[in-house]
Amino acid sequence: MFEYKGIKIRWLGHDSFSIVGNIKIMTDPYKITRQEKADLILISHNHFDHLSVDDLKNVSTEETTIVAANECIDMLKGFVFKEKIGISPGEEKTVLGIKIKATRAYNVDKINPETKKPFHPKEDNKIGFLIELNGTTIYHTGDTDLIPEMSDLKPDIALVPVSGTYVMTPNEAAKAVEQIKPKIVIPMHFGTIVGSEKDAQDFKQLIKSCEVQILTKE
Repeated sequence: MFEYKGIKIRWLGHDSFSIVGNIKIMTDPYKITRQEKADLILISHNHFDHLSVDDLKNVSTEETTIVAANECIDMLKGFVFKEKIGISPGEEKTVLGIKIKATRAYNVDKINPETKKPFHPKEDNKIGFLIELNGTTIYHTGDTDLIPEMSDLKPDIALVPVSGTYVMTPNEAAKAVEQIKPKIVIPMHFGTIVGSEKDAQDFKQLIKSCEVQILTKE
């Protein structure tokens, strides 16, 4: 667990985080082992390791609000949530008093050998999130490569993938941090499907411009 200005951030594995300020936010819940319910769940895209039906059932209640990429909304039928909100890249909404802006997330050179298309095509409008919570800005990049849209966002905290294959490699993620300009960066997307802690450590060695926090999965 990492705490910053009263906000508690726990890495729950893969791209999943519990972010707790005046409400409890959870991102892309997948294979969650902690017994907790979220007030607000953010879903970046429709892949099974980000939109996990079983995990959503375990971490949500009838009072939970979902904010998700538009491609996810039809997949949430049958769930009883307080509210389901679709969001597009560049769109900004205030939900439960939290300002949320959807950012683009897509592949530049990570190609699916079966489809010959990127694993995360730009035209799918998969997203990351800029979250303003208790006066702190947190940027969850989603599953992405280094892209121009992440330049100069200057969040307090950035959550970036480092495993390669479907997302940035440690080297690419380090270059992304130079563009994003966060105060603190936390690596993610390793140790579950692809990547290992070595990727996180390799990434940390490359970062000179800000603090790096490698969290232990909870």
